[in-house]
Amino acid sequence: MGAIIPVFPLGTVLFPGLVLPLHIFEERYRTLVRDLVATTDDEPHEFGVVTLRYGWEVATGEDDTGRTADEAPITPEQLYAVGCTAELRQVTELPDGRFDVVTVGRRRFRVVAIGADTHPYLTAEVEWLPDEESGDPVSALLAPRVLTAFRTYLDLLRPDSEVLDQVPDDPTVLSHLVAATAQLTTEERQELLGAPDTATRLRTELRLLNREAGLLAKVRAVPVPLSDLARPVSPN
Repeated sequence: MGAIIPVFPLGTVLFPGLVLPLHIFEERYRTLVRDLVATTDDEPHEFGVVTLRYGWEVATGEDDTGRTADEAPITPEQLYAVGCTAELRQVTELPDGRFDVVTVGRRRFRVVAIGADTHPYLTAEVEWLPDEESGDPVSALLAPRVLTAFRTYLDLLRPDSEVLDQVPDDPTVLSHLVAATAQLTTEERQELLGAPDTATRLRTELRLLNREAGLLAKVRAVPVPLSDLARPVSPN
């Protein structure tokens, strides 16, 4: 049996090492934050972030049990299979019980099954995806090419961008930064998150960045589907 972890469905894709600030207002996720804060220092103060498939995060109304969309249980088909844990780094409780938290992506996982309904918040059985080796020679060769393509892409997209003021030396860290920063579709980000290794992710990014830069140079536009652009920012 895999590990059982609390899971937070969001409309965004989290990558290891990337910062994710959240405003927590739903009561079930307030409970999640309180439970995590109450754990000992020996336990990881982390929860899983999984991305909701388009359409589910904007569902409204009641289901056939009379529950609202916020109260209705999440089903596996509503979620992408691969997620990333978010480790609590800063927690600020507001006077009305809401929380502002700062988290950092930590480790990737694959959802095996949605957990039994024993908590007010979602839990899932997950299997951890292997840690990626930093010393892979193929990744070391690909990283400079991806960095060059990323610089070209950013110069076309945002000439005043400060994203690469400090360039990570580690190819895996670079691959996650590119995946989180480039204006890609959710499907493409999920493909990158679920890549089996850094070299595969860098190869995919090189292809995507060259495509994006070519289109930007011609039409000054990024080919993101209108459905993705219309997605609301997750307030939680």
